[in-house]
Amino acid sequence: MSAIHEIIEAPLAPEQLAKRWQAMCDDPTFEDVAGKIELTEWGEILMSPVSKSHGLAATRLAKCLEQALGGRTVVEVGIATAIGVRAPDVAWCSDAYLAAHPEEMPLSSAPEICVEIASASNALPKLREKAMAYIKAGAVEAWIVFPQTRRIEIYDRSGSRESTSFKVDTHALFG
Repeated sequence: MSAIHEIIEAPLAPEQLAKRWQAMCDDPTFEDVAGKIELTEWGEILMSPVSKSHGLAATRLAKCLEQALGGRTVVEVGIATAIGVRAPDVAWCSDAYLAAHPEEMPLSSAPEICVEIASASNALPKLREKAMAYIKAGAVEAWIVFPQTRRIEIYDRSGSRESTSFKVDTHALFG
């Protein structure tokens, strides 16, 4: 990545964030990072370690979503949002979404379902902020999954909702 010569005084424009994201993806020093990487709207790099239980939960969620809905799931893919380039733990994409978004980096709009898996190191207000950022970026729903307590918070354009509008048995997500 190129050196920054001045202090950033305002959030970066989406194009600037996309360039930084692409540069990070092209930089070989980031290719073996054992964790999730995101960029804030200020261009700051956020790194989160991924535990075995977190990875297993993401895999289980991805499989359940694909079995229930078809389409495809992606993990930790960068999405341009109002709060930077964020990467949901799991995102479900319909075939129509995939056809409309070939090889974008970061994605210019969020897939239909974006899922964050809560872990002990997360701050719930930040997870909720990310969920709403995914909705504002085009997701139909954003979920926060709590594996320890086996519950889900679901959000759509109206805010919090009791259940998903998708044909998914959310109880099956917990194995």
